[in-house]
Amino acid sequence: METKLKVFKQSQLDGKIYSVVEKTGSALFEYCSTPSARALFNEANSPGSSSAKVQEIFLEKALELGFQSEKKQLFQTIQTSNLRPDYYKKVDSSGIIIEVERGKTIMNNMDMLDMWKCHLCTNANHLFLFVPNALQHNNNASPYDCFRIVSNRMEPFFLKENYSNVHSLWIFGY
Repeated sequence: METKLKVFKQSQLDGKIYSVVEKTGSALFEYCSTPSARALFNEANSPGSSSAKVQEIFLEKALELGFQSEKKQLFQTIQTSNLRPDYYKKVDSSGIIIEVERGKTIMNNMDMLDMWKCHLCTNANHLFLFVPNALQHNNNASPYDCFRIVSNRMEPFFLKENYSNVHSLWIFGY
């Protein structure tokens, strides 16, 4: 299955910051679309696998692009200060959070939790969210279109009347 990408963004973005976000997101998508990465994603997206296995596929590229693993103290100004993103990259006065989901994406609303985390983070206004294209919990279950469901759930946040502190959302389907 191909790597998918859906980008939502607010209409008025800081050109300098968003340029870095766009360059970073495009480089990450290009890497995740290579045949070798695709083969690894297909293997990692099998029933019983974990999001950690998915993260391993692009970790080296994310580090090369300037991300730090589980950056601490990004949420120290709120009561739930023990929150951490999977990865974080500072971009001028903003930043990018990467969150990787697999089995609990829809059923446990982890996509919404990731959006909420980025919304609360005063150090990041951009979210790169990795979700399965199709998710199958066991070999006997029918897969469902996780990428489409997440895209549909997130789209309303990018209607002008619903804007949040998340200025752009890049949904990577693996």
